[in-house]
Amino acid sequence: MTIDRRLAHSGFTLTRDYPVPVGNVWQAFADGEQKRRWLSDGDAFEPGEWRFDFRVGGRDVDEAKFHGGPRSRYEAVYTDIVEHVRIVTTYDMWLDGTHMSTSVASFEFEEISGGTRLTHVEHGVFFDQFWADGPNREEGTRGLLEALARHLE
Repeated sequence: MTIDRRLAHSGFTLTRDYPVPVGNVWQAFADGEQKRRWLSDGDAFEPGEWRFDFRVGGRDVDEAKFHGGPRSRYEAVYTDIVEHVRIVTTYDMWLDGTHMSTSVASFEFEEISGGTRLTHVEHGVFFDQFWADGPNREEGTRGLLEALARHLE
């Protein structure tokens, strides 16, 4: 079997307002127990390896197997953290052991009237058979921001 070697680039910006203070939204990212709760958002998958080290240079790992589907693995490094202001990471994704993508992602936290505006900007490079998955990443991230909203309620 020959693998088509190619790259695709994809980027997106998502903005979401939450009716809670910046500190609450920040803690959902900075506290490992909270982050794991909202990322799992129910029982859609079987959790696997989990590591959480929220500091510049720290690494996160989140591995899970979707029921009836593939095993997903996320490995991130925090490159910049300014409390209650921003988080910047680089991260890699694997699907069933195959390297899928490498991305740079930022999260900006802004106090607004009645709550917090979270802006997520991401730029990714998708490898080989995953070259067309950029729109799926955006949709998946949109789902995670919805899960965060449910967590913050």
